[in-house]
Amino acid sequence: MRIDHVQLAIPSGSEASCRAFYCGVLGWSEIAKPASLQARGGLWLAAGDAQVHLGVDPDFRSARKAHPAFATDDLDAIAAVLEAAGCAVDWDDAIAGRRRFYTSDPVGNRLEFIA
Repeated sequence: MRIDHVQLAIPSGSEASCRAFYCGVLGWSEIAKPASLQARGGLWLAAGDAQVHLGVDPDFRSARKAHPAFATDDLDAIAAVLEAAGCAVDWDDAIAGRRRFYTSDPVGNRLEFIA
């Protein structure tokens, strides 16, 4: 078994700012949504083998505790890109031997990046 994708909620009308963050800052690719789902808004993204689907939620509340974690071979480079874009990078050393940090997307969803 494997995870096919992770879905995060976003508020209506935030697609442009999320696209700028995920595609522009992080360099992820946008995936075309099936025609049957396009009217719902949101966007689908690919980061390596991982997919993140951003779905519009009319009762949106950002995920400030729950979060996806993305493994990377170059944690420092991702942190530098995020900091250069003005995003907060919060390093966490709570797990011995694992380098990781948290950041938030433009709508406040928590994201973890881990080496």
